[in-house]
Amino acid sequence: MDPAAHDPAASEGAAPGAAHGTSARSADSPPEPERGGTPLRVIFLTLFLDLVGFSIIFPLFPAILEHYADDPTLIALVDGLRRSFAIESPSDPRVQVLFGGVLGSLYSLLQFFASPLWGRISDRIGRRPVLLVTVAGIGLSYLLWGLAGSFTLLVVSRLLAGAMGGNISAATAAVSDITTRRDRAKGMGVIGAAFGLGFVLGPAIGTALVQIDLTRLLPGLVPWGLNPFSACAFGAGLLSALNWIWIRRRFEETLPPSRRNREMARSPLPVLSIGRRFGGAVARGNLVNLLLLIAFSGMEFTLSFVARDRFDWGPAQIGGLFVHIGLVLALVQGGIVRRIAPRLGERRVALAGLVTIALGLAGIALDAGLASFWLSVTALSIGGGLTFPTLSSLVSLHAGESVQGEVLGIFRALGSLARVIGPLVAAVLYWREGPALPYWSACAFLVVPILILISIPPPPIDTALAATGDDSPRPEGASR
Repeated sequence: MDPAAHDPAASEGAAPGAAHGTSARSADSPPEPERGGTPLRVIFLTLFLDLVGFSIIFPLFPAILEHYADDPTLIALVDGLRRSFAIESPSDPRVQVLFGGVLGSLYSLLQFFASPLWGRISDRIGRRPVLLVTVAGIGLSYLLWGLAGSFTLLVVSRLLAGAMGGNISAATAAVSDITTRRDRAKGMGVIGAAFGLGFVLGPAIGTALVQIDLTRLLPGLVPWGLNPFSACAFGAGLLSALNWIWIRRRFEETLPPSRRNREMARSPLPVLSIGRRFGGAVARGNLVNLLLLIAFSGMEFTLSFVARDRFDWGPAQIGGLFVHIGLVLALVQGGIVRRIAPRLGERRVALAGLVTIALGLAGIALDAGLASFWLSVTALSIGGGLTFPTLSSLVSLHAGESVQGEVLGIFRALGSLARVIGPLVAAVLYWREGPALPYWSACAFLVVPILILISIPPPPIDTALAATGDDSPRPEGASR
């Protein structure tokens, strides 16, 4: 029997590493890095700098569409979007949102293919070299954006950025390397906090930098591709350069050679064989992530339209709404989850988060006024903060220690796929049926991942941990 096809959760008391042919280690002892322990704050800052740079472009999509309006490639794209969604006027605001959605989908689609590959490579050669290569590649993509005299080159820059998105997979795997099994959710919460804060600061920086038009300050460089968004692009590139230096100087390898996976999987698309190779619990956890993010990303994509149509909010108020969401996500993931997950267990916390998200979606669909809207958005943010880190932790704990990068890469890849599907489905429902239907649909849709999550067994606990006699709180299902 192929040990890789064995579900780690099926062997009571077995270490998950044993399910993949690796030696079991104590769950209460993190691995020893090559040059001392890598603190979570180093990984936090690595991801924070990356996500600030990534999200700088978010508030710029309408202006980018206007700037490249005469580009033949963009004209063809806009005409195709109008025909597909039965939009008559090119100036219809929906065209701008669809344009932003297409650029975002290109990035997410490349991440879907690239994240498992980078994660797999990091299992083989270590996390640090993968982080250095991918952050350098992302910096190059920002340079291309800064010199994008045509819409085609802008698209190429986004494709390169998506292909280099494996830095998140490698950083997430590094967290699994340096945390004990009992504290895995705490570490994933740090990643969630970096996401939340990065997405708060990035758009604000983009809004500020777009006021600097380098084509006026340096008109001689316009023939080289300098454009009105070059300051934003070079600002993001500077963050990537600082991030690369930070990783080069401060990030210490978390995966020693003795724990690396020397056998590369042959599957070109490991998502298709996840159940056979990693076990049913890992596959189900990834399916929950996919379905959850289809619903959640549809909300993210349409929420600004709900605020505009119901309350006549402008860009500043909508920006404040997303700052609120980011701050709540960061607070819950970086603070609350770190305290309650070790006591209640990842599965229970994730279930509570899914139910809270469903309540928030239903509250927005009800349209009971401004106070109800804010309460529902807060519930969505709290639910997301509870679910995202504990779900990734649950998948990590059910996977073998030698395949953390690949498994978490697949986890991120399915999240990227969801961000291709969710916004498009939600947009079609919104524009054809009104703002309530997408939220009612997403609320009903969450029943499926809730039922799947209930069927996932608690993560196995190493027998070595049970033998210590430590009476500290355990995750659900753990034996003392």
